[in-house]
Amino acid sequence: MPDEPEPVSLWRYPRNFLKFCQAQWFFIGLAVLIALAHSYPNFARLGGLLKSQYTISYGAVAIIFLISGMSSSTRDLMKNIGHWRAHLTVATMSFIITSAIIYGICTGIARAQNKGIDEWMLVGLIVTATCPTTVALNVVMTQQAHGNVVLTLCEVFIGNLLGAFISPALVQMYTLGMWAFANPAADSSVGDLYRQVMKQLGLSVFVPIFVGQVVQNVFPRQTKWCVSTLKLNKVGSFMLLLIMYASFSTAFYQNAFTSVPTASIIFIVFFNIGIYVFFTILCYFYSRPLFLLWLFPTAPTSDSSKTYSVCYKIFRPFYYNRKDTVSVMLCGAAKTAALGVSLVTSQYGSHNEHLGQLLVPLVLYQSEQVMTAQVLTHFMKKWVHAEEAKTSDEETAVEAKASDGETVDASDSVSNGVRPGTNLTPES
Repeated sequence: MPDEPEPVSLWRYPRNFLKFCQAQWFFIGLAVLIALAHSYPNFARLGGLLKSQYTISYGAVAIIFLISGMSSSTRDLMKNIGHWRAHLTVATMSFIITSAIIYGICTGIARAQNKGIDEWMLVGLIVTATCPTTVALNVVMTQQAHGNVVLTLCEVFIGNLLGAFISPALVQMYTLGMWAFANPAADSSVGDLYRQVMKQLGLSVFVPIFVGQVVQNVFPRQTKWCVSTLKLNKVGSFMLLLIMYASFSTAFYQNAFTSVPTASIIFIVFFNIGIYVFFTILCYFYSRPLFLLWLFPTAPTSDSSKTYSVCYKIFRPFYYNRKDTVSVMLCGAAKTAALGVSLVTSQYGSHNEHLGQLLVPLVLYQSEQVMTAQVLTHFMKKWVHAEEAKTSDEETAVEAKASDGETVDASDSVSNGVRPGTNLTPES
């Protein structure tokens, strides 16, 4: 008698649905919080019932950096603080390159005189491009992508510290000529802006990292157990959702999405996704320029010229490893909304009639960069571990040669060409 097919469990579909919800909890939570922000904007807006300017802007961000401080070794932190090449790469990408590209695109759109695109939203795009890298998103996403989290911590602190000075200056520079109508010319507010930025960075970034480092060094075993057992990385992702919840609540409360044409919002939505992906790809090539491998194919030896040796030492390290590249890709393309809202309101005033149009690109860019980064981090993580697998295979091959009594060449025993005479070939 043929075997009868096993009956399909009634719990099969509910169980699959629960698994899907568990895997996509971040996006589901984001959708729920956006709906709540739309229905009850006064609850989590800046200055609202929840007092999110303190509880979220300081509290949620501080929790993220406290967890990062507990997870990062002090030695790695000191090492990455001195990584001046990465700091230079991220700063030039975050402030100069991205803002110049957006300024050129927006100027071209404005000259086309498309009535469906609001000119103040174009100004908002330019202002968004001048903002520093985001505070919390970078740390959470770098952890998910298995990149250099410690380097990201340094870039976040340095970038936002510089942003307090550079961003207002860039806005003044870009709002000239045909954009002169949007020049804030609010020099009297710059001092207050600097004080606010220093206060926020000190209380929500520096102090939590310091406390996390102290806890980690005083109670190393207990700290490691807490980080791994309590899944503190998930807590960081939830704090990130709260930050976005506060941003959307503020935007809905100020009627930011109803004060502009629908065509403009649709344009901004698709433009933000495209430009974020473009900036991420640009950061990759900026972090791993192939011409450096062509100019410096081998490490200097005793026979190399002094010029080659000096240039190799200065310029070759600008070709970063994969973990550092992930950090640069996430930091260089991202823009902060938590600090960006303060930068916008301090320059244009909290009662400016065009404040809603200025904030829409910033708030949308934040949410879209989170969703896009959530997808990209899966590919970044595979890319990072592909290098580790490659290195492991090379080491296994070298050990096999040595056990067989074969002569092992220096280029086989060292990965990435760090010893003299080793060939350097581009990695995928």
